[in-house]
Amino acid sequence: MRVLEVDALRKTFVRGLARRKTEALRGITFHVDAGEIFGFLGPNGAGKTTTIKILMGLIFPTQGRARLLGADIGDRAAKQRLGYLPENPYFYDYLTALELLDMVGRLHGLPAPERRRRSARLVEEVGLGAAASRPLRSFSKGMLQRAGLAQALMGDAELVVLDEPMSGLDPIGRKEVRDIILSLRARGTTVFFSTHILSDATLLCDRVAIVVDGTLRDTGPLGTLLDPKIDAVEVLWQGDDALVARIAQGPGEHVRTSEGCIARLRDLDEANAVVARVVEGGGRIVHVVPHRESLEDLFVHQATAGGGRE
Repeated sequence: MRVLEVDALRKTFVRGLARRKTEALRGITFHVDAGEIFGFLGPNGAGKTTTIKILMGLIFPTQGRARLLGADIGDRAAKQRLGYLPENPYFYDYLTALELLDMVGRLHGLPAPERRRRSARLVEEVGLGAAASRPLRSFSKGMLQRAGLAQALMGDAELVVLDEPMSGLDPIGRKEVRDIILSLRARGTTVFFSTHILSDATLLCDRVAIVVDGTLRDTGPLGTLLDPKIDAVEVLWQGDDALVARIAQGPGEHVRTSEGCIARLRDLDEANAVVARVVEGGGRIVHVVPHRESLEDLFVHQATAGGGRE
């Protein structure tokens, strides 16, 4: 089942007295299936936040259409089944975290006992238990991000949309948010989130889409998008000077380091040949590391193929 569908979505902003047009989205199309974690990747200004604002009904597309949970964007019944964390959340700063969650629970139509139960559980889940009764004006950016994540989960949503959810968090906070996202998938919740932190996407996502300059460059499972072939093989080995000199005459690049000699070879055949010569010469293999395309390599390749703009 598809819980989110985007079809040929375009957005053109008109700014200033000169009526200058900026094309933020240029006909992007993708979908998100139920129960998956979908990463929406792109450099700053690529159109990620513009897309999410359209999906949330905050701005309108110039062309194209999108559907959430089987309904057109803006449908009130569908919105009741959504959770949303904006990129830069702003809340009434005189409220406490518990009061914020209670307010959001009221908007979802939850009875008071259920609001109290969920609020108490969520402030602990996002690491705000000790600050739950403090006003939000005293929160740091990272703490506000945690509060924003808690309010996105308050309605027990079927689809949770997170715009840069790791923004402002320290490494511990990022791990906690990753754990929460994984727990949502375990409960059957679909998660759609934008990010430019590629390590988070690698750890979390079932599928990703890469958007650059308002254009969708690639989409699919990471295993499909990433080139499985080996780009190079690195062999770290140790041996005497005579053996080093002999090995260096063969194929590949060879560098002496404090740990030994590093040979960078084109493929496994060359690496196997070097390993055999090292062993025959009385040397010692420390490690053999094949290098494949990473998500960072794919992202940089796609991003550098075109500029980014909002």
